[in-house]
Amino acid sequence: MPDLTPRDDAAVNALRSAVMRLSRRLKHERVDESLSPTEVSVLGTLARCGTATPGELARKEHVQPPSMTRIVALLEAKGLVRLKPHPEDRRQKVVMQTERAEAMLEESRRRRNAWLAELVTGLDEEEWARLSAAAPVLEKLAHL
Repeated sequence: MPDLTPRDDAAVNALRSAVMRLSRRLKHERVDESLSPTEVSVLGTLARCGTATPGELARKEHVQPPSMTRIVALLEAKGLVRLKPHPEDRRQKVVMQTERAEAMLEESRRRRNAWLAELVTGLDEEEWARLSAAAPVLEKLAHL
């Protein structure tokens, strides 16, 4: 993309602000209020990517390995993840989510989707079409 113009800067600012407000509102629709946003994010990463070592999770979540070790320990104490020996390197552990975590994430997704579906009923057809078309672009931005 070329250098941003003042108009582009304003659009970037509006996008950032809207995404942050929507994200904060979505966070209120979660099932387990005792989990931190980072803990929920780690569970989501495990749901999407499958098992991972704490080091792999730290890289994916952009946190330091010692922080991830603490997060994994908290999730294990809550019965949301299990540790098992790494299949190739017995010095390492692999983190996997439990059925309890899967059920919690599914219920959380259901609640958030229902809340968001209710919101989008207030959009007209053109707004809905533009928003639907933007979803893959927002997903791409989220993973860059």
